Amino acid sequence: MKNIIITGASRGIGYQAALQLARQGHRVLVLSRNEEALRQLKAEAGENLDHLAFDLQRPDARALLEKVKPMGRVDVLINNAGLLIKLPFEELTTTDWQHMMAVNLYGPAHLAQILRPFLEKSERAHILNISSMGGYQGSSKFPGLMGYSTSKGALSIFTECLAEEWRDKNIACNCLCLGAVQTEMLAQAFPGYEAPLSSDKMGSFIAYFATEGHHFFNGKVLPAALSTP
Repeated sequence: MKNIIITGASRGIGYQAALQLARQGHRVLVLSRNEEALRQLKAEAGENLDHLAFDLQRPDARALLEKVKPMGRVDVLINNAGLLIKLPFEELTTTDWQHMMAVNLYGPAHLAQILRPFLEKSERAHILNISSMGGYQGSSKFPGLMGYSTSKGALSIFTECLAEEWRDKNIACNCLCLGAVQTEMLAQAFPGYEAPLSSDKMGSFIAYFATEGHHFFNGKVLPAALSTP
């Protein structure tokens, strides 16, 4: 049994990954601003899952630590939360950039810092960052998604750097760059587009990779896509 923390678990891929991990017997703590959705997830997942209303743009370290301390250690941190603001480049404001960077980059970085003492207590911890093919170098790019793609690209570089920074702490760090998955965020980015993968299918893959991938990879940024977008 692993102790696992997942952000952005109120819907889509994060919801499905958390549900499957809890049903597998892992102890799961889910974070999201949407507390009502987390309660629904708790009702569906059962006693192996706990939840905390948490805003990555204004992280409350004290509230998080109150939940984490009884766990003793953290084996897996899945930074799944993401914020997408679709606008042409010339219309992006400083506030838009700040919001996307806060959720897509600063949030994962702050969580890693807060949770480091608990990750170090694991036999071998795994930080799994969920990026996007939009943030994968050399992939197709799309108008209106510059802020999102740039912030997710930064998360990819953060992954590579953190893996080296914490290599001696026995903490692995990897990044999955997801392609099109049928979620609300995809509908926002590409209205009317039908993705080749469902959120529960990708959630299942993330659940597997989060618990097993660090035995094979460290500091890697890996594409997980069937299509463009």
